[in-house]
Amino acid sequence: MKSLAILGSTGSIGSNALDVVRQHRDRFEVVALAAGNNIDALLKQMREFRPRLVSVADQGLAEKLEARWADQDRVEIFWGPEGLERIATAEGADLVVSALTGSVGLIPTMRAIDMGKDVALANKEVLVMAGELVLQQARDTGSKLLPVDSELSAIFQAMRGHHYEEVRRILLTASGGPFLGWSREQLSGVSPEKAMGHPNWNMGKKVTLDSATLMNKGLEVIETRWFFDIPPGNIEVYIHPQSIVHSMVEYHDGSVIAQMGIPDMRIPIAYAMSYPQRIQNTLPSLDLLHLRTLTFLPPDRETFPCLGLAYRALDQGGTYPTVLNAANEVAGQAFLNRRIRFQQISGVVERALESHIGHPVRSLEDVIEADAWTRKECSRWVDGG
Repeated sequence: MKSLAILGSTGSIGSNALDVVRQHRDRFEVVALAAGNNIDALLKQMREFRPRLVSVADQGLAEKLEARWADQDRVEIFWGPEGLERIATAEGADLVVSALTGSVGLIPTMRAIDMGKDVALANKEVLVMAGELVLQQARDTGSKLLPVDSELSAIFQAMRGHHYEEVRRILLTASGGPFLGWSREQLSGVSPEKAMGHPNWNMGKKVTLDSATLMNKGLEVIETRWFFDIPPGNIEVYIHPQSIVHSMVEYHDGSVIAQMGIPDMRIPIAYAMSYPQRIQNTLPSLDLLHLRTLTFLPPDRETFPCLGLAYRALDQGGTYPTVLNAANEVAGQAFLNRRIRFQQISGVVERALESHIGHPVRSLEDVIEADAWTRKECSRWVDGG
């Protein structure tokens, strides 16, 4: 029996992780859950999975949750950043599922690693912001990092039994999002509602928007570089509209190993949760005879410049990937709030990279300072400063 703490339990990844638990109650138990503002969904999860600890976004929500749970089993209720850290370091949790979205997941995930807990990592911003620090700390504490993103899970599976020095290239696949094949002119009037129309995956707002701009793939390039210790020049991106080949690894002898499957996040989530074993699910099998065609295209970096900006930040190193991530979060939220246009997202990110004076990342404080500087500057630009 493996005990789980889930950061981001009411989001897409967290909900799917709990669905895996639901199908395999003989293998998993839930000891701690961290949600945000959705206490209705959290209450349902608490009734079903009976965690010992939970956390919500703020004290007011914690008080409401406590009042609504008053006649139930005793549960410790926390809130805010401290609450996330309490869930991440929950006593008895064998595996922490890091499924928060954005930079908010960095510190609690690091705290889990500090405790030597294994981490199923879906929160890609953790490695984007502080990849070298995170991996060094994992080595020092013996914490095992297991990828949840479908692309990194595919690479992880394709590399199982092989040595990193045998790899020639990593081939990351991307669906292309809802605007595949669109011109810059067509993108000029894109609304937030249009950007949420991902053709293959059901994800939260931020990840869906990042997929539409191709920033999601840029973040995964940075994540891949750290997770697998692969030079950036050996990581390529292919547009694959069917989302069946989740990524590929090419070896020095010319062999290419691909991991394939239907586009359902419960598959990589279950693999990370059950590793090194595989567990059964009730999902339909991949039917290649019905699908018939798998296509691959080069990404259009001129129309979707965020991918190139991610490579640029990775090449610059130091605090630049942190700046890239923070600028993207500020600009993305501004677009969703209808304060800037879709194509201005990449402009804000590029301006942040050009304005920042980078330096090496030697501590978590370096990351936090670069993140804060970027958010302040980008917020000012968005507001017309």
